[in-house]
Amino acid sequence: MIDVSVEGWRFAKVFARLLDKLDPWEAGRYTNQARYFAKKIDDGLETFGLRIVSLEGQPYDPGMAVSALNIADFGPDDVLMVDQMVEPVVMGPEGLVRGGTVMLARVAQP
Repeated sequence: MIDVSVEGWRFAKVFARLLDKLDPWEAGRYTNQARYFAKKIDDGLETFGLRIVSLEGQPYDPGMAVSALNIADFGPDDVLMVDQMVEPVVMGPEGLVRGGTVMLARVAQP
């Protein structure tokens, strides 16, 4: 169930990027279907007390339950944020069920 849900989450993200390339009228026709699909995934996980967590846009902390694919691209003094979730974190009633995978980005310093 978790694997299927994570793959569904990935598909929903790819589908959302595709919708961004369509004209607004045409994209609107499919947006509700994509939301419905994502809700069904969330509802299915909720039945088992599970939920998908996305950390996109949050400051990166080495203690996060994620593996950063591009961590070697940065220095120890870089301030980082989660730029993209490749795989989401899956949480259950007892805590972490499955760690996520992310791509990081350097935060621009003023």
